[in-house]
Amino acid sequence: MFEYFDIHSHIDFPDFDLDREEEIVRIKEKKIGTTTVGVGFDSCQRAIALAEKHDNLFACVGEHPGDFDLNSVFDERLLELAKNPKVVSIGETGLDYYRLKSKDENLKKVQKKIFESQIDLSLSVSKPLMLHVRGSKGSQDAYYDALEILEHYHSTSGDKLKGNAHFFAGDMDVLKRFIAIGFTVSFTGVITFTNDYDELIKYTPLDMIMSETDAPFVAPVPHRGGRNSPLYVIEVVKKIAEIRNEPFDVVKTALLNNVLRHFPQISAIASSSSL
Repeated sequence: MFEYFDIHSHIDFPDFDLDREEEIVRIKEKKIGTTTVGVGFDSCQRAIALAEKHDNLFACVGEHPGDFDLNSVFDERLLELAKNPKVVSIGETGLDYYRLKSKDENLKKVQKKIFESQIDLSLSVSKPLMLHVRGSKGSQDAYYDALEILEHYHSTSGDKLKGNAHFFAGDMDVLKRFIAIGFTVSFTGVITFTNDYDELIKYTPLDMIMSETDAPFVAPVPHRGGRNSPLYVIEVVKKIAEIRNEPFDVVKTALLNNVLRHFPQISAIASSSSL
């Protein structure tokens, strides 16, 4: 069984092309599991191929909102990919306004429509969402819009709607609204070199927090500036324990149990394997 779990990484990305297999072995030796998150159809296929080959890897399939244009539509090929038993979540999906201009209301509509299609997919296959939400610079606008959609679905689907807000960077109000609909939040290595998230981490119930790397991006201290890796999720767990002033072993166990509880397919597969 795992000792750590990196809920969100991109080990299929070209950054790992030279040593991917060796890195996966190193990750397994440290008893780390990770979800390889797709950002489009080709990436999703790679994520599934890796997950099928390695018992400590799992896949997430979806479409990244930052890649859409005005002609984008939901890629229905994902419907079949989502049925794969090693696909444990749907995403990364959500809203990304960071590079949009204020006049891009039509592109926001495209993002919302495809987001809703991926929520429908999540509900149809009973697999949690992996959210990507990023607001305009200095704004929580994408979070508010995403929550409006999610709260509407929650009002009709209740606890069947599940998910995790990856790379959480919302404010306290946003955090409380996610918790109210039963969504977990995950934090990255960014917390090792800024205090911006300390109060959020202290406030969030321990059973609603997950650890992630978003590798190959945002490597934590002491690896900052280099390629990130699921190996470094240990640094994230250490920092969460430090910020909360709670014993490391308690936090480590809780964060792993959170993954197994909120992503039951991971638990079922891990329990039936040699991990």
